[in-house]
This record gives sequence, C-alpha cells and structure tokens, in this order.
Amino acid sequence: MYTKEQLKKQVENMGLTGEETILIHSSMKSIGEVEGGADTVLDAWIEYFGHGLLLLPTHTWKNINADSPVFNSKETPSCVGLLTNMFLKRDGVIRSLHPTHSMAGIGKKAAEYLAGEENNNTPCTPGGCYDRLRSCGGKILLVGVGHERNTFIHSVEEVLNVPHRLSDKPMKLQIVTPDGSIKDSYMRKHYNADQPHISEDFVKLNQAFLDCKAVREVTFGDAESLLCDAQAVFEVVRHVIAPDPECIVTSSSIPKERWEALVK
Repeated sequence: MYTKEQLKKQVENMGLTGEETILIHSSMKSIGEVEGGADTVLDAWIEYFGHGLLLLPTHTWKNINADSPVFNSKETPSCVGLLTNMFLKRDGVIRSLHPTHSMAGIGKKAAEYLAGEENNNTPCTPGGCYDRLRSCGGKILLVGVGHERNTFIHSVEEVLNVPHRLSDKPMKLQIVTPDGSIKDSYMRKHYNADQPHISEDFVKLNQAFLDCKAVREVTFGDAESLLCDAQAVFEVVRHVIAPDPECIVTSSSIPKERWEALVK
C-alpha cells in the first residue's frame, strides 16, 4: 500500500521539480492500493506541484451534446474518471468554461491559464489551454493510460489543420457563465468517418515518441505511466504525419523511417 510520501517520491524520481505546468490523465484503478485512497493521490499531486500549475482534464463530451446542451462548470460532472471529479471539489481548483473539453487547475496563474475557453468552437482550439502546453514548457503525465487518452495530440492535429478530424456541422450548446447568464456555443466535435474513435489510433505513435525522447516510461504507484514533453510530442507528430495526414488511421503501424531523422 502506497503512502502520500512514497507517491511524491515517485514523482520526484521522474525528474520533475514541482514547478512545472503539468496535465495529468489518469486511471485510479491502475495505481493500486493507496493509504487514504484517491484523496491521497490528489494530495500528493497538489502538494508536489505547489509551486507549479497542476491541470486535470474534466471533459464532458459524453454528457453534453445537442440533446443535453447546457454546460455548467459548477455542476456538470466530468466523464473522464474518479480523480477528475474529486479534483473539481477541492478548494482553490478552477475549471475552464469549455463546454465539452474543460480543464481544471490549481496553482500558478491557474485562472489566467484557463481563461477564455468559452470562446472556442472546437475541442482543442489552436491557442487554447491544450495547445498552450507547448509554449510554457508543459508536461503531460499519463498514469496507467496510453496515448489513446492523450488529448494534447488532438490539439496538435488542430494546429496542423489535419483534415477529417472535426465534424462539418457544429452543434449548438449553452454555457452557464459565472454571473448566471447563458452563452451560446457552436461546437464542432471530433469526427472521422473511417475511425469513429480517432484517439485509439494515437497509440501507433508510441514508439516514435520513445525513440525521439519526447516521452519516457515512468511509474506512479503500480501504474505503468508515460511522461511527455508537450513541445517534443508536437514535433514528432508534425514530422510523422506531414507526408500523409491520414497515416495513423489508414496504416496498421507507422514505418520507422518517418521519424528516424528526429532521433537524437
């Protein structure tokens, strides 16, 4: 059974200082038994990154749609796991106002980092909070999950304007703003006619990320995990898909020659 201090030591062993901006995708089940359960995991992360900015995804794409269009950042639950919903209840945590791909954070300039998401009309808009991980030297930690849960890769696709990743027709949603007024939002969703779950194919990039040192294999609790550098991941994705933007959908695997030039 892991204690809070043991979990913090594992984060330190990853080479992280605690001053980073870091987005954590996670599976609580994969971490194993922890003294105090999920609350202890959150305590470990919040304390360790006390001088940085800790971010967790709090997506609602599964429960906010054309049939159920109203997003309320204070009430709408996250559809991406126990830890994300518990994080939303912590004092000091701020949640963005993106209606389908909100993010929550605590720490250094959290409100500033998460501001303006209510004005976006795609899940991971260029210049939005996922894309901004690049410019601040941000990290992404995948705890017990793989790149199929790495939302940042969607933001790379949007920046590169990869075709066939977004629906042509937006759906009308509504956002409850902090003052209680309603803001209309016309949101395009992730969509590919050949692969309804496009993120499932992101795992085909894993070897490229490892070879190019954009990602390192680490451990948190019992969970096999991946520590990613946002800018380096961006460069690998750009290099791999530039010759053929559909390669991660149409190919069973990505040929190594696509990224060999980036290997250091």
